[in-house]
Amino acid sequence: MERPIYKGKYYLTIGLEIHAELKTKTKMFSRALNNPDEEEPNQNIDPVSLAHPGTLPVVNKKALEHMIRIGLAVGGNIANFTEFDRKNYFYPDIPKGYQISQYKHPIVSGGSLAGVALTRIHLEEDTGTNKHESGYSLVDFNRAGIPLAELVTEPVIYTPEKVSEFAKEFQLLLRTLGAGDANLQKGEMRVEVNLSVSDDPAKFGTKVEVKNIGSFKAAEAAARYEMDRHIALLEDGRGDEIKQETRGWDEDKQITVSQRSKENSEDYRYFPDPDIPKFYLHEMFDIEKMKSELPELPWQKRERYSNLGIKAEDIEILIGDKEIAPIFEHAVSVFSNQKDVLVKASNYLCSDLLGYRANIEGFQYPQKESFAELVEMIAKNLINSRGAKDILLILCTQGGKPSVIAEEKGLLQQSDEGAIKTMVQKIIEGFPAQVEDYKNGNENVLKFLMGQVMKESKGSVNPEIATEILKQILS
Repeated sequence: MERPIYKGKYYLTIGLEIHAELKTKTKMFSRALNNPDEEEPNQNIDPVSLAHPGTLPVVNKKALEHMIRIGLAVGGNIANFTEFDRKNYFYPDIPKGYQISQYKHPIVSGGSLAGVALTRIHLEEDTGTNKHESGYSLVDFNRAGIPLAELVTEPVIYTPEKVSEFAKEFQLLLRTLGAGDANLQKGEMRVEVNLSVSDDPAKFGTKVEVKNIGSFKAAEAAARYEMDRHIALLEDGRGDEIKQETRGWDEDKQITVSQRSKENSEDYRYFPDPDIPKFYLHEMFDIEKMKSELPELPWQKRERYSNLGIKAEDIEILIGDKEIAPIFEHAVSVFSNQKDVLVKASNYLCSDLLGYRANIEGFQYPQKESFAELVEMIAKNLINSRGAKDILLILCTQGGKPSVIAEEKGLLQQSDEGAIKTMVQKIIEGFPAQVEDYKNGNENVLKFLMGQVMKESKGSVNPEIATEILKQILS
């Protein structure tokens, strides 16, 4: 995209680092459970997680498979030779004194996602969690050793909005591949923003990294705040106050705060881990077969749904909501390319059902077969829109079979022309003044008369047939 200019002369450049925990039964280098839902501290631990002397790491093969599939999905290069390195630093949540990561030989290099070029995606172990109480700190090692994919983009993001857009797309990809749940609220995915501002489009400004970001909204807000902070300092002639550092996002105050000076790669003294063998991935895995077995990817599904006539905002719900997505996909399989029917199905899911989910106590998702039956009844004009909404509400609170519900609640649409004609005639006789007004050219009266017909039938009459009969009698 063309780089926008801020305040007439400033250029923003952003690169992202995103850490995402991978979905495996056990940890990256040990048999301790990988259970992100464990609430009791220090339960999923073992001697490897705690770095007891004499312990040796054993690589989790499933984590390697996840990485390869992610790399294939983004069109990256899957390395044949790869190795793990020791990233040396001291911090209480990493008792070994180093983190097992990858430096020179990542599993994935290149590729792109959401129009953003990627530098690399490498595999490492997660660290423990520091918990700070009043006057002291504790460490929970449940998270220590969980396999962690780190994605690094090229510095080719130029707006704060693109930060959240990209992060959402990566989360969606991980969920589509079954590689991870990537819940930001649980810390399963963490976004770090590397940002600089310059008045020269050919040069970068001083880079600042922002951490402690807990939501997509916060990622965008942190990028915007930091951009504004840099521009304000540059405008005041205080550009030398912008330091290469790591800052944290304060959600309560909606500001960034300085944490520490930013380390360079040489500060970590990377070197190959002597306890872990080298890997030749193209010999271990059938890469082409893995590529052919990838599921339909989010951007492919977007295109398919768009070709069905589904609105762009609805498409994002239908591919991103893990509860709604299979309900709609079943409807697609039942109604094939009946675009008008599937557009109606999308509307009921993305409007009415979401409204019920937000506001109805005891909400439950309808069975996909029941929803498909409801859509079929709508398509065949067996029920009108009001009846469809009422039946969907019952499906979302009590369950059941749509045809049975319609019968029991008297929601089946009347399509018998003789019965409808009798009803319409009654309305015409009851509102002579309005009929005369219509005949004098006020066509808006037709809506009033139709409203009376619907009221008389308690909403059960087929509106298309009733409207046609009404027009015939009045002509």
